[in-house]
Amino acid sequence: MSDTRLSVLKTYKLYVGGKFPRSESGRVYEVTDSKGKWLANAPLSSRKDARDAVVAARKAFGGWSGATAYNRGQVLYRVAEMLEGRRDQFTREVADAEGLSKSKAAAVVDATIDRWVWYAGWTDKIAQVVGGGNPVAGPFFNLSSPEPTGVVAVLAPQESSFLGLVSVLAPVIATGNTAVVVASEKSPLPALSLAEVLATSDVPGGVVNVLSGRTAEIATPLAAHQDVNAIDLAGADEALAKELEIAAADNLKRVVRPQPVDYTETPGIDRMTAFLETKTVWHPTGSLGASGSSY
Repeated sequence: MSDTRLSVLKTYKLYVGGKFPRSESGRVYEVTDSKGKWLANAPLSSRKDARDAVVAARKAFGGWSGATAYNRGQVLYRVAEMLEGRRDQFTREVADAEGLSKSKAAAVVDATIDRWVWYAGWTDKIAQVVGGGNPVAGPFFNLSSPEPTGVVAVLAPQESSFLGLVSVLAPVIATGNTAVVVASEKSPLPALSLAEVLATSDVPGGVVNVLSGRTAEIATPLAAHQDVNAIDLAGADEALAKELEIAAADNLKRVVRPQPVDYTETPGIDRMTAFLETKTVWHPTGSLGASGSSY
């Protein structure tokens, strides 16, 4: 019996609605490492794939936004546990994608897992930071609380294929939104592997949907889609960002413009608050007593 064997090449697929379809177009494109060596064929998503992902995200929004913040934190932490168990795989993929040494890629993966844990811890705390009781002139309780915006399209950073990806995705779902992610065009494999982790964790199908392919081709229908409520343009260049922002204005989407970001720095809460709406509720406190006090 020969000692020589052929390795089993991995077929990467999209992640839409908790399932792993191929692109409906049947197209793929070659993904290479930093030295031009072939790594895999990735699905080349179409406009139809983008629309399917929005449908899945909208279907999942009610259940995910309606879950308790504490439960969302548990679910996100479970993803970090799963990432920790596949640390070696992601180290290889990040090293290939970004041309890093194994030790530097491992440091990036560790930082990415820690970033996911960081956002998991914010799920039941962000409301205390950006909400609260407001002083008003009258016998009323006046309370403001944050609510998720809805379906958010996320153009993942092009160069930071894993840490950058998690840094723009995690805050979107931590606050109760659902996401359609367009992976880095040049380095989509870490994003497609992250989808496999999400599928085997507790994240409900449709909460995160991952598409790979030409960023401009996928992002254009997402920016114009009437059922997408917001878009993060982190992975768009200046010309594409301007085009997408104009399209997004048609249904008054919230837009986060691309900007230079050092993803190794500890993030603030800006990417969480960018996709939150504020609901304010008034409630009478009851009649004022003779002493001037009220309930």
